[in-house]
Amino acid sequence: MKITCFIEYQIDPNKIRLFEDYANNWAEIIPQCGGELVGYFAPHEGTNNIAYGLISFDSLADYERYRSVLKESETGKSNFDFASKEKFIFSEKRSFLKVIPSTYQLQKKV
Repeated sequence: MKITCFIEYQIDPNKIRLFEDYANNWAEIIPQCGGELVGYFAPHEGTNNIAYGLISFDSLADYERYRSVLKESETGKSNFDFASKEKFIFSEKRSFLKVIPSTYQLQKKV
């Protein structure tokens, strides 16, 4: 059963560009470490301090393997250090979700 790690970030709205750089770095790191990056999402309209990251895995065990590989990744450590140094992330929350298959990526009927 595929699961998606849904990460909600509270970010500094004055440093959205730094968050975007952080997300762009993950675009290369996450697949190298075994995750399937669904995407990162930055504020556009409305609330200006909430951003999201979504990463899918075939199982919770695959997520745990990914976390182990990520801890050893020099580029991963560097990106975490970047966020810590620049202080653009105030907090993050993780939830693990499973898709309801009949609702996933429905195409508009023509």
